[in-house]
Amino acid sequence: MAKWMIANKKADFDGLAREFNISNITARLIANRLINSKATESIDCTSETVNNYLNAGPSFLHDPRLMADMEKGAQIILDKIREGAKIRVIGDYDVDGICSSYILLSGLLLFGADADCVLPDRIKDGYGLSVKLVDDAFDAGVDTIITCDNGIAASEQIAHAKEKGMTVVVTDHHEVPFEENESGEKDQLLPPADAVIDPKRAEGEYPFKEICGAVVAYKFLQVLSDISTDEKVTDEQRTDFFTEMMIFAGIATVCDVMELKDENRVIVKQSLKLIKDTHNAGLQALINVNGLDASSLSGYHYGFIIGPCLNATGRLDLANRALSLFMEKDRAKAAVIAGDLKSLNDSRKDKTKNGVDEAVSIVQEAAEKSGLPKVIVLYMPDVHESIAGIIAGRIKEKYNRPTIILTKALDGGAKGSGRSVENYDMYEGLSACKELFTKFGGHKMAAGLSLPVENIDVLRERLNADCKLEDKDFEPILHLDMVMPLNAASMDLVKEFKKLEPFGTGNPKPSFAQKDVALLSGRILGKNKNCGKYRVTDGSKIYDMMYFGDMERWHDFLTERYGQSILDDLYNNGREDGMVKVSIAYHPDINSYMGRESLQIIMEDFT
Repeated sequence: MAKWMIANKKADFDGLAREFNISNITARLIANRLINSKATESIDCTSETVNNYLNAGPSFLHDPRLMADMEKGAQIILDKIREGAKIRVIGDYDVDGICSSYILLSGLLLFGADADCVLPDRIKDGYGLSVKLVDDAFDAGVDTIITCDNGIAASEQIAHAKEKGMTVVVTDHHEVPFEENESGEKDQLLPPADAVIDPKRAEGEYPFKEICGAVVAYKFLQVLSDISTDEKVTDEQRTDFFTEMMIFAGIATVCDVMELKDENRVIVKQSLKLIKDTHNAGLQALINVNGLDASSLSGYHYGFIIGPCLNATGRLDLANRALSLFMEKDRAKAAVIAGDLKSLNDSRKDKTKNGVDEAVSIVQEAAEKSGLPKVIVLYMPDVHESIAGIIAGRIKEKYNRPTIILTKALDGGAKGSGRSVENYDMYEGLSACKELFTKFGGHKMAAGLSLPVENIDVLRERLNADCKLEDKDFEPILHLDMVMPLNAASMDLVKEFKKLEPFGTGNPKPSFAQKDVALLSGRILGKNKNCGKYRVTDGSKIYDMMYFGDMERWHDFLTERYGQSILDDLYNNGREDGMVKVSIAYHPDINSYMGRESLQIIMEDFT
């Protein structure tokens, strides 16, 4: 069970509630998300910060020109467009790479560029810009390469392009490679491109660093549009273009797990608002094939339904298929591609489950011999490299430890992905071992890497020897907003919580704690008996409660505390005496069934 951490932020909740016509509870929730936030300089919950949180629109977005090289890069590309030079966009094979490539290619074509796009083959090319992709572009007569969602760590590849006389503009959002100088300070190492645009550059005054590659591409085109006033593109075309592309910037923001703070929250909020009116035949087809209602999508649908379908192409096929879906104008053809993407994702789910099961078995066997390491590094040569990142994420979640999953690469070496926990900077950890890799990159929470197989054991030893995490750091933590009795929840309150959407990383769904909730009766539901429905009471009213978590752990907990006979009684006859009591972490929700709405409690954890 997780350690519960209940927020204790201070603000004038009553005053904020009156000013913004919200409940005191909602005012507290907003304070929890604003105070001491990394995304704002505010250390207080003021009228201005609350108003921005609730009401900020596109005008709140930061000026793209505050990024170093932004105007320089836009001018270079505009000059190349006017010269008629052949331009190639080189993106990446994940959702952010696909969306940023689509945004950038569409924008260049709108402004009259002779442009095309190539996304790397995960297996043959690896991540981002490669020497092979540079050579292919040169052989095709390409004059200028513009990267998106990659390039900041491609110094060797960009130097190769420059040697061939090519122009290169980098647009990226990943961490800038660095080396420590004699004073122990980090000196950033920029690639030798003609312009390097990345919000994480030390130069520049961009106020919010945590945007995805698609947002960088979007902002690049905003500057290009501003300086291209003599082009034959009408104001209406420009407005329509940036309205439509905001949808894809939002999808990428959620799927690249950017924190929904500052302008990210505004972008995703706008994206979810605009997607119901999208003109993109491919996106419409993807929504339809998954049985979704475009008018009621949430961040969940982006991250767990639409995104995985796009990601599946880069994992099991070629990401160009997802890009072609967005570029397709014919609705019938778009429907076929969307169906293929869904099928690929269904196949990916099966491969993932098998890979996770195998990884758990390896970790458990090793743990029985010598305990769990601080940093888990597994070499699984038979696992498809495309799902290494997903498996790493699942193992990280299960054991709450930084995890790297490595598979066998085509060149005989190993390559894979890592996922980290909040208090461990994976990119910094890998940077300290950079001589072991043939290639690596990423950021604090995730990374990709390639290395010789013989270096794997050395990597595992080095990462664990250098890791400063202690036992207490591995205890799972569940952050809760406040203690709130069940009788304070209502359908009106749940509806008011919609003001706080979109929910996701950095802006979690409200969650509460309540002790001594009595279980009156229960039913096990689902084809796989993987959820439970209960009648519960806090002593004042009776509520329906659902639990979708680990049923085995839940039953073990109840059995240990009350005994098997009482657990059986709970499910068979009920326990109206109210003696079966637990403390729960929960969120209230509205259950809609056959046109009727009712309040229900969703249990997240228990103790």
